[in-house]
Amino acid sequence: MLVDSAVIFVSSGKGGGGCVSFLRMKYIAKGGPNGGDGGDGGDVIFRANPNVNTLMDYTGKHHWYAQKGGPGKPKQQHGANGDDCILMVPPGTMIYNNDTGELIADLTEEGMEVVVAKGGRGGFGNEHFKSPTHQVPYESTPGEPAEEFNIRLELKLIADVGLIGLPNAGKSTLLSVISKATPKIADYPFTTLEPNLGIAELPGGHHDLTRRVIFADIPGLIEGASAGQGLGIEFLKHVERTRLLVHLLDVDPVDHSSPVDNYRTIRSELEAYSTELGAKPEIVVLSKLDLFPNEEDRKIAVEMIQQELDIEVLWISSATRQGVNELVNVCWQRIGQIKKTEEQCQ
Repeated sequence: MLVDSAVIFVSSGKGGGGCVSFLRMKYIAKGGPNGGDGGDGGDVIFRANPNVNTLMDYTGKHHWYAQKGGPGKPKQQHGANGDDCILMVPPGTMIYNNDTGELIADLTEEGMEVVVAKGGRGGFGNEHFKSPTHQVPYESTPGEPAEEFNIRLELKLIADVGLIGLPNAGKSTLLSVISKATPKIADYPFTTLEPNLGIAELPGGHHDLTRRVIFADIPGLIEGASAGQGLGIEFLKHVERTRLLVHLLDVDPVDHSSPVDNYRTIRSELEAYSTELGAKPEIVVLSKLDLFPNEEDRKIAVEMIQQELDIEVLWISSATRQGVNELVNVCWQRIGQIKKTEEQCQ
């Protein structure tokens, strides 16, 4: 189950208090101060870990604490530093202060980390307070207090390509064909209830990560999704991370609706959700072309939709794998072009 949001409470460790003690040795009646400093409290750290793919760990446990620093000890012994509380999250996790709404960090890459609550520093022992005129100090300082925050976590999946379209457009089937992903597939709306990721490898992709394309199957959008209808509003945020959209159109919908109208419905929802999403590069693909076994009929269907939309349209059949490899190659080439443009703009 994909859990893509959570609210938790975090607290760093408070610093340990400084120690008040004096040197006690045989034949030395009044030794000087030797109280050690307190240990520092632990930090609360979020770290992006590719082996974690959901925020589920933070739905059952809502309070997370770093260890407090240990107290200073006699003989100038420093108190033990508290252990950090390291919280693993999936790459793509955005971390907010839930009280102010401030974005603290956006952990987009493996290994990225951020300290959200700094541990308190340990207090000074009494050895710090001795002076020529104050040789028997009984002063020490307490450790600094812990930092406490209410944190909101939001996960936006990181994929190269977002598969979008109305329910039953064939997104899950395509994902299962181009990758080893095994999304639930059936002939009824909303089979996919959460986003699924799959990796398509081009020849040589097993050894060369640049020859891989990560696809995200976004649950079926419907008219009104951007306003909260259906499931789409929950998952449109995952599309924001992608560089490219593949818009799947069922060439022969079971409800006999028009593929052209269906395309315009989804386009309206993307543009209503955000200007950036509406402007994202897109490849339009007609799916289930195996329903037209006659090549001439297939050609006519593709040309009619191309003319009505006034854009280039690719076609595939996940059932027969026709056009699938070509689609993956086109996606890979387009992503390469987009990355080059991004680098030039930096």
